Amino acid sequence: MRTRFAPSPTGHLHVGGARTAILNWLLARRHGGSFVLRVEDTDRERNVPGAEAGLLEDLRWLGLDWDEGPDVGGPHAPYRQSERTEVYREHAERLLREGRAYWCVCPPGEGDGERGACRCAGVLAPAEPPPGAAVRFRVPEGEEVVVDDAVRGRVVFGSDHVEDFVLLRSDGLPTYNFAAAVDDALMRITHVVRGSDHLNNTPKQVLVYRALGWEPPVFAHVPLILGPDRQKLSKRHGATSVAEHRRQGYPPEALFNYLSLLAWSSPSGEEKLPRGRLVAEVELDRVGASDAVFDRDKLRWLASRYLQEMPAEELARALAPFVDRERFPVADEDLPVVADALRERVSVLSEADAQLERFFGADAHRRAARERLLADPGARRVLAAVRARLAGLAEWEEGAIDRAVREGGRDAGARGRGLFLPLRLALTGEEHGPELPKVARVQGRERVLAALQFDEN
Repeated sequence: MRTRFAPSPTGHLHVGGARTAILNWLLARRHGGSFVLRVEDTDRERNVPGAEAGLLEDLRWLGLDWDEGPDVGGPHAPYRQSERTEVYREHAERLLREGRAYWCVCPPGEGDGERGACRCAGVLAPAEPPPGAAVRFRVPEGEEVVVDDAVRGRVVFGSDHVEDFVLLRSDGLPTYNFAAAVDDALMRITHVVRGSDHLNNTPKQVLVYRALGWEPPVFAHVPLILGPDRQKLSKRHGATSVAEHRRQGYPPEALFNYLSLLAWSSPSGEEKLPRGRLVAEVELDRVGASDAVFDRDKLRWLASRYLQEMPAEELARALAPFVDRERFPVADEDLPVVADALRERVSVLSEADAQLERFFGADAHRRAARERLLADPGARRVLAAVRARLAGLAEWEEGAIDRAVREGGRDAGARGRGLFLPLRLALTGEEHGPELPKVARVQGRERVLAALQFDEN
């Protein structure tokens, strides 16, 4: 099986496109085949500078690798249609020679005659094309174009409802339907798996296959991704691009897992599946024809599960870019502790700072709490005793911190609320929050000892 993903560099990678890329990658891996990446960049007016680099970055972040590319640009470069214009020109010239295409000088939409045939069809056949001429495909009359879609079943199109479509524009660049058909054939793509919004393009591509004597691939048009209101997924529904989800701190494996199962389902009915299981279980005959709804709550739940199960060191590396070190001065060596303390409290890593506020407290609250403690000799006595015990710890870890706090409480004759409330107020300025040993471990020895220092000097 040879599959492909063929994005256009017109913006960020949408989650719908990512779902298509993931499904193609999974199928190729499942069947020991090849996954081809091809950038369809011949529409110069719509291309966005930097978009291709963003697409490649998003695909790599999702863990998608492709198996081949052109000889230029290194082993990890994708195919680019802008670098293959000679290939399309050669095949257009063949169709011209065989009378299956013709030169057209009519402006788009102005020269259409019956059934969409251009009025200059069969009239203009110069040795050299005149300025501004495009190449149109001559659609045969009265034929059926049958697509045996692997998802939607048998779909029949009448050729009389297909206009004579442009193959090469006047600037020599190919149109989408021509370039896609030529590339899929020459790249030996066996299965074209793409969104159902491309179904109407399929008869034109099949006609190109027929005209050039090629066997069409297996087509599979997978359902679209909709918002909760069953309208096309857009920004009003929240993040729609892979880049936005990455910025919000979704683990890549969670997004990969979620998007994988927006097209098909596991026989087990499970929703959290490692990549190996997804590869082992994916099949086209498990893809349904109904459009899928993007459930952000389910994605957040899945993301939280991945964060909860991530090893501390790995989670710390993922968390590091999301922590505001100016507000929360966490040392690099303490990040695994912070990560472990937060893993049950966040669904996405961008929520880290909001949770760290509970560990460090707001400045205004800490100042108000300090004034309150300064006016309470009993509380200061408790804090001094706990501070003395904490200062003598050899290792700054939660178990040792918990024991030192309780020993300090015994030294000062305090326990329960009389012990823990002053300590919590001193460290965070709040009366409630995360477990105190975790708070102290996250804040670090130096900060905690300074917060518990209440002598006159």
